[in-house]
Amino acid sequence: MDKFGLAAVAAAALALSAASAIAADNYATQKVGINVETVATGLEHPWGIAVLPDGAFLVTERDGRMRLVKDGDLSQPVSGLPNIAVGGQGGLLDVALSNDFEQSGIIYFTYSEPGQGGAGTALTRAKLVRNGMQARLEDVKVLFSMDRKSRGGRHFGSRIAIADDDSLFFTIGDRGDADRAQDPMDHAGAVLRINPDGSIPADNPYANADNAKPELWSKGHRNAQGLDFDSKTNVLYAVEHGARGGDEINRPEPGLNYGWPVISYGRHYSGGKIGIGTEATGYQQPIHYWDPSIAPGGMTVYRGEMFPEWDGDLFVTALKDRMLVRLDRDNAGNITGEERLLQGRYGRMRDVIAAPDGSLLVLTDEPDGVILRISPAILILAHFWVSDEFELIFRRV
Repeated sequence: MDKFGLAAVAAAALALSAASAIAADNYATQKVGINVETVATGLEHPWGIAVLPDGAFLVTERDGRMRLVKDGDLSQPVSGLPNIAVGGQGGLLDVALSNDFEQSGIIYFTYSEPGQGGAGTALTRAKLVRNGMQARLEDVKVLFSMDRKSRGGRHFGSRIAIADDDSLFFTIGDRGDADRAQDPMDHAGAVLRINPDGSIPADNPYANADNAKPELWSKGHRNAQGLDFDSKTNVLYAVEHGARGGDEINRPEPGLNYGWPVISYGRHYSGGKIGIGTEATGYQQPIHYWDPSIAPGGMTVYRGEMFPEWDGDLFVTALKDRMLVRLDRDNAGNITGEERLLQGRYGRMRDVIAAPDGSLLVLTDEPDGVILRISPAILILAHFWVSDEFELIFRRV
C-alpha cells in the first residue's frame, strides 16, 4: 500500500473515531478530556449499582426490582426479594457486594420495609445465584430493621459502605421528622454499623450503652444518600441532603453528632431559620456544604488508575441540579475546589461509583434511567512514512 492508500486508511480511522466520539459525547474538563458513554437504558429510577466479577452490573430500581445488566442488555427482575414498601422516596435502595463475593456470592441491600406503624429502612443479606442473565436470591436474611417505623415517604437514606474488617456501615434519614436525628434511642438520622451477621461490633461507640442504640455510629444527619471509604486513608465520608441549602459532606466518626436540626447552613423550605445557627458546642462542622442546595445523591472517593489527575477527589451526583460534582482535595483531605460536570445534559443523577477498571459509572434517576460510563477521551493521531509504514498513536486529551 502506498502512502496515499495509507492516508485513506488513516482518514477512515479518524472519521470512525470522530463518529464514535460524537456518539459517546466527549467533553473537556479542567484536568482531562472525558468520554461519556451510555452503556444501558430502560431502567426505572435506578438507585444503586455494583460491578460483578464478570463485568456485569447488578442494579436496583427504586420501584422494587433488581436487575443484571451486561453488554447493554437488561435481565428480567431478580427473584427472591423481600416485601418492599414502594412510595415517595422509599423502595429498593442501595446494593453492595461482600468483600468475599467471588467465593460466597453474598450481597447486601437496603430498602424501605413495611411494618407496624408504616415503614422503615432495613438492611438484608442474600446469596446471588446466577444462570447467565437469570438470577435469584437465596438464604435471604434481614440483618437490621429500623425499630420505629413511621408514615410518610421521605428520608429513608440509604447507602452502604463495607469496611476492610467486613463490618457494614449504612445510613438512615430522619424520616421527615428532624428531631429524631438527635434522639440516641432512635435509629433515624444516623450512620449505623453492624457485623455481617447482624450482630453489634464490640468497638461501636454505644455497644454497651443503656441510653443509646448499639448500632449507632454517628447522629445528627438529615438524609445521607452517599457513603464511601477512601481506600487509601480508610476515612469514611458521607454526603447528605440539606433543606433549602445546607447539603453537607461529613466525615462520620464514632459517637459524634453532626448537628441536624440544631445547626445547619440551610433554611426551611418556608424560608424560616433552622435551629440555633450554623455552629454550636458539641456539634461537628461539615468539611463542605452547598447553599443553595444541589440535592446530592451518591458519592465516591476516586482512587482508580484511569484518571490519575483525579486521584483522591470526591465525586457527588446531584438530583436537582442534574450534574456530577468533582471536589478537589489537598494532601490533608481538605476540599480546595469544585468542578461541575455534565450539568443539565443527562437528567437527575442518583449514584456514582468507581468501577474496577477505574472508569466512573453514573445512574440517572429517571423513568427511563440510564447507566453512564465515564472514561478518558482518546485522540487518534496518524503518522506516515514513505516506506509505507504508519502507526496509530492513542493519546489522552
